[in-house]
Amino acid sequence: MVSVTRAVFGELPLGAGTVEKFQLQSDQLRVDIMSWGCTITALEVKDRQGRASDVVLGFAELEGYFQKQPYFGAVVGRVANRIAKGTFTVDGKEYKLAINNGPNSLHGGVRGFDKVLWTPRVLSNGVEFSRVSPDGEEGYPGELKVWVTYTLDGRELVVNYRAQASQATPVNLTNHSYFNLAGQGSPNIYDHEVTIEADAFLPVDETLIPTGEVAPVQGTAFDLRKSVELGKHLQEFHINGFDHNFCLKGSKEKHFCARVHHAGSGRVLEVYTTQPGVQFYTGNFLDGTLKGKSGAVYPKHSGFCLETQNWPDAVNQPHFPPVLLKPGEDYDHTTWFKFSVA
Repeated sequence: MVSVTRAVFGELPLGAGTVEKFQLQSDQLRVDIMSWGCTITALEVKDRQGRASDVVLGFAELEGYFQKQPYFGAVVGRVANRIAKGTFTVDGKEYKLAINNGPNSLHGGVRGFDKVLWTPRVLSNGVEFSRVSPDGEEGYPGELKVWVTYTLDGRELVVNYRAQASQATPVNLTNHSYFNLAGQGSPNIYDHEVTIEADAFLPVDETLIPTGEVAPVQGTAFDLRKSVELGKHLQEFHINGFDHNFCLKGSKEKHFCARVHHAGSGRVLEVYTTQPGVQFYTGNFLDGTLKGKSGAVYPKHSGFCLETQNWPDAVNQPHFPPVLLKPGEDYDHTTWFKFSVA
């Protein structure tokens, strides 16, 4: 059984609307999601002793989400990840986006899908959020109707993304939750053991745009096909952290993506998806300045993201999986977050 409750979470400035929070609860999980940015604000998971802890980074108050912060828990779009120089061409016409990350456009622009109020609809086992992104929003072509649905099924949180376009536009939707399986507020993720089911990854340039090469992970720091303990692995390979796309199976069916195990608590997160990629990000830009839930601070490497997605800058890289959604087509992708103890 899943219970769904809704409550007012806060008001937007200048009377711009009321933000609601929805709590989904099963025997195993409890998740809070708000209508501002379809954002997961809390996710409580039991450890091997049966003690529940909140395993996602974020803020207790709505106001926390209005400050400059790194997309905690939010749905990002119209195009997640980076588009080189914020430009692309569709049907011979060049489009220019806001530049908001070095020389590039990141996560949909200045006011992406994470910074808008969505319309909620309560379901028996979850909540569906919808919105219409108008033609030209953040520089993107055509009107885009979008639905994001969160449902609980026992130990699984399931996120489904659907979209329909009035003209050809790139679309790439994901959730940007930062996890720490020891409990949010724990100082780092070095004791997490990580597996990613990927034979290849995308090397990036100094602005974090893929170079175009699809590189085998074999013999590199990016070979996570067998479990590695994160802290030791970063030390061994002398890397600052991960912020890279891993190339998954090309199938549109549900496939295994990643597994993270925290030995101390016993918590395990497995991710399955229909997407061709996952951005593994280890919170390299967190710096301890944000005040999170329960007085937590979030220093570098205190959370990780597994952003299931199409490959970054795919709109400019013809040999990457197709990212254009055309009129009459359905964008339909699902990601499963499955929690257990080991």
